[in-house]
Amino acid sequence: MSFDCISRTHVGLRRKVNEDSIFERTERGLWAVADGMGGHEAGDVASAKVVEALRSLPIVYGLDELVEAAIDALYVVNRELIELARSGDHSRTIGTTVVGLAIADGHFRCFWAGDSRAYRIRSGQIRRLSRDHSLVQDLVDAGMLKAEDAEKHESANVITRAVGVSEDLQMDSSTGDADSGDIFLLASDGLTRLVDDYEILEELTSAPMDKAADKLVELVLARGAPDNVSIVLTQVH
Repeated sequence: MSFDCISRTHVGLRRKVNEDSIFERTERGLWAVADGMGGHEAGDVASAKVVEALRSLPIVYGLDELVEAAIDALYVVNRELIELARSGDHSRTIGTTVVGLAIADGHFRCFWAGDSRAYRIRSGQIRRLSRDHSLVQDLVDAGMLKAEDAEKHESANVITRAVGVSEDLQMDSSTGDADSGDIFLLASDGLTRLVDDYEILEELTSAPMDKAADKLVELVLARGAPDNVSIVLTQVH
């Protein structure tokens, strides 16, 4: 299998620091987006540590082995961030969401903690591959909130899992087949809070990946871009 990859990141229009980090190792079939937690100290440090850990992974073969190595590295980062937060003079949290994608031998696996998302676009349809670890998603799952109201809810920014927040980090994963022509999208919530799934699908099915990536960022900026925005697009050949 071979891949084309396009990525974009932008600080947005209201933040002074871009706390997002992007990881691309296309030759190894591994990609990730990490979103340092807004409102917390050193979110950019947290997301950078995730990328650094993934970049330092040992050479392994096979999808299972690659994802296992990546998740093990994230557990180490989790401990490091907690220790870093405790080393200061006052209590604080240094955390980051993360969503990763690995592809090998005709299959993909996503792994994540937080509300950064993964999608697959195939045959004119978009499928979300991750489930947000967020308070509003829990309310939607419980039937207490309509999905279309989640993004506008007053607690929409409350996440329930992230790297660096709890000593007991729990990662979720999903898996499936990866076929030629599939496009996979990893994105921080700076995109998905402002651009819905159908708009994402329209852009990715109406233009080449690089132009679609630019248009998605342009949409976010046109809508005020209150947060950093990062995307990684990978097409399978």
